Amino acid sequence: MELMNDIWKKAQSDIKKIVLPEGDEERTLKASEIIAEKGLAQVVLVGDLETIKKNAEQLGVNLEKVEIVDPKTDDKRSEYVNAFYELRKHKGVDIEKAEAILNDPLFYANMMLKMDDVQGLVAGAVHTTGDTLKPGMQIIKTAPGINVVSSFFIMSIPNCEYGKDGLMLFADCAVNPNPTKEQLASIAISTADNAKGLAEVEPKVAMLSFSSMGSARHELVDKVNEATKIAKEARPDLAIDGELQLDAAIVPSVAAQKAPNSDVAGKANVLVFPDLQAGNIGYKLVQRLANAEAVGPICQGFAKPINDLSRGCSVDDIVNVVAVTAVQAQNCN
Repeated sequence: MELMNDIWKKAQSDIKKIVLPEGDEERTLKASEIIAEKGLAQVVLVGDLETIKKNAEQLGVNLEKVEIVDPKTDDKRSEYVNAFYELRKHKGVDIEKAEAILNDPLFYANMMLKMDDVQGLVAGAVHTTGDTLKPGMQIIKTAPGINVVSSFFIMSIPNCEYGKDGLMLFADCAVNPNPTKEQLASIAISTADNAKGLAEVEPKVAMLSFSSMGSARHELVDKVNEATKIAKEARPDLAIDGELQLDAAIVPSVAAQKAPNSDVAGKANVLVFPDLQAGNIGYKLVQRLANAEAVGPICQGFAKPINDLSRGCSVDDIVNVVAVTAVQAQNCN
């Protein structure tokens, strides 16, 4: 995929340190060697040192260019424990509990990210999405002006006249079942920023609904309309409009009829779905029926880059997600 080639080149142009807290897992070990050899990132594996070395040796994986951090023996453990205690003491966490929690590589890796010892984190080959994102919610939290962690897919659609030569971003397709109007606005803003920073697309964001500019009346339409207003007020620099039906969002002739005064209608390259059901169904329809390549889900909304893998991911998936995370880290500079 041309987009992934571009992302690899970006990652290689300014190498970032990315932590993988599932350090003893087979696919993660194999991916780490590839990432290091290709110069996509400086990899840090977190876990039991002896187990990681043993597993790598059994797999024939060369970790000479990979850093390994063992949470139980790391020189920075005390610093991280004290910092975690300060972050969570209002939730009843004492020093002893902080010590115990940071034996978990996921929490330890998030503290490494919090303390700027790494620039991004990728996990989820073993852990569920909930378990993967929970430490980030507690430690990294959301970016300023953003109230929700969400996700997006980069869709590359062959022989397609819509979007940017068939390139579009769909959100949120993996995380939030029923976002509030405020959360929907945050999803739109986060996805627009990623369109520009990651995919090099000048974002034109359509807030999707079954109505276009008041053609139908319903509380679901009202939510999308209100979310659009919130997003526009928060980021007047972005081209965001809605509510729009899908055809009005991407087809110029339909847009001319249904939303003639919109600067987004008929030109949208970022589609924000009203809820997770619509988003998940929408991206899978396009992926299967249009033979589109879907890169993602890519997480967004955290103050620092964190990405969640599928537990069914391949080695190549891990390599690509690390490259994406590295480019997101570049955009955090």
